[in-house]
Amino acid sequence: MEKIIEENKQGESLVLEHKTGNTKKLFIESYGCAMNFSDSEVVASILSENGFNTTQILEEADLVLVNTCSIRDKAEQTVRKRLEKYNAVKRSVNPKMKVGVLGCMAERLKSQFLEEEKIVDLVVGPDAYKDLPNLLQEVEAGNDAINVILSKDETYGDISPVRLHSNGVTAFVSITRGCDNMCTFCVVPFTRGRERSREPQSIMEEIADLSNRGFKEITLLGQNVDSYLWYGGGLKKDFVKATEFQKATAVDFAQLLEMVATGFPKMRIRFSTSNPQDMHESVLHVIAKYPNVCKHIHLPVQSGSDRILAAMNRLHTREEYIQLIDKINRIIPGCGITQDMISGFPTETEEDHQDTLSLMEHVKYGFGYMYAYSERPGTLAGRKMEDDVPEETKLRRLQEIVDLQRKHSAFRTQEFLGQTVEVLIEKTSKKSEEQFSGRNSQSITVVFPRENYKIGDFVNVKINSCTSGTLIGEAVGYSDMN
Repeated sequence: MEKIIEENKQGESLVLEHKTGNTKKLFIESYGCAMNFSDSEVVASILSENGFNTTQILEEADLVLVNTCSIRDKAEQTVRKRLEKYNAVKRSVNPKMKVGVLGCMAERLKSQFLEEEKIVDLVVGPDAYKDLPNLLQEVEAGNDAINVILSKDETYGDISPVRLHSNGVTAFVSITRGCDNMCTFCVVPFTRGRERSREPQSIMEEIADLSNRGFKEITLLGQNVDSYLWYGGGLKKDFVKATEFQKATAVDFAQLLEMVATGFPKMRIRFSTSNPQDMHESVLHVIAKYPNVCKHIHLPVQSGSDRILAAMNRLHTREEYIQLIDKINRIIPGCGITQDMISGFPTETEEDHQDTLSLMEHVKYGFGYMYAYSERPGTLAGRKMEDDVPEETKLRRLQEIVDLQRKHSAFRTQEFLGQTVEVLIEKTSKKSEEQFSGRNSQSITVVFPRENYKIGDFVNVKINSCTSGTLIGEAVGYSDMN
């Protein structure tokens, strides 16, 4: 659940520039978090080198891939429905079509998809995308193909991702894979493996390429970016076995963030997702020091109750989390802080729920991703804990969390009234062709009249009004970032 699920992006079919000479057609859809959408770009890049151009017409595809998520039951049900649709097209329209599942569901449901239900031709886990050309040869030969082996060192650092469906302004740059935090509700360590970090130079080269192509903002991406640690390769847990030289020359997240900030002073830098127990003060000082590092931290807490935090195996207490929040506010005044929250975790009482609400009152988050607990097979909670909070209680508590978050979001947007904020123009506003939309440093959406500006410009916008989620204003000139 350390993963941001953007509902408006779920199920996007992705498209990229066609490569001359490629004759096969790939249809690829993504579900889940930003990591999955980033991985789809890696997959498209690999397949582009192996004869595939993308299509958005399902019926004409030679290969259909769905990049999947196991974080919530809803995502799995949606993917199953899509697989039924693919197979209906395969039966009635395009019998030569091959269907494959990528990502987290692939690892967890491999035998079910291939052998029991026979709804896919190939299953590829998150660490095996480079094996896709070989697996496709197996499929062409009439065999089922599967590779869900989790790697100790694969980071795809040598693959330059194709930017699918990109606005040409913002891009994700993956810096870690896997996760070592065994939260009892989360399936990620079992589907994406143990944590390993990507070589800093390959990260800098990817960002340099993006900068040369006109991108203005990057998000450093990982299941847990704060525990980034490069010491020459290998799993983070094996750092204790590193040589003295490796330890002395290791690069942690604060150092990487500073390298990127100083190396690309005209690019905006964001990062996601943070884990409270791994966020060190050194990172906060880097954020405060460099104007191109956005003043926004997504800091999932999941619950405000110490008892529930312990049951979730969150390695922080309520008090430690509050101390971290207070430290952020002291070192980075005006920093935007956003949350993930789960209602109705096993054994949660009304008192535990009230602890969550009181924590929210203390922090007053700008935004949140809030869910009712959904038991995930394969997790410790799924194996060892009874899902004993009634569904109606979960949903009532969730609604109370959502209502309080809406109130706090409105409080946070109102703080900007009368201020002038820097905005990177990302797109035309959904509601009006006459307005542009972008985000301020705190990741709040800002809309304003287009005038003579263009997408990709950094502009200063004076805020005149707001809703609970959007700032509304007028541009008063270019910012120093241009």
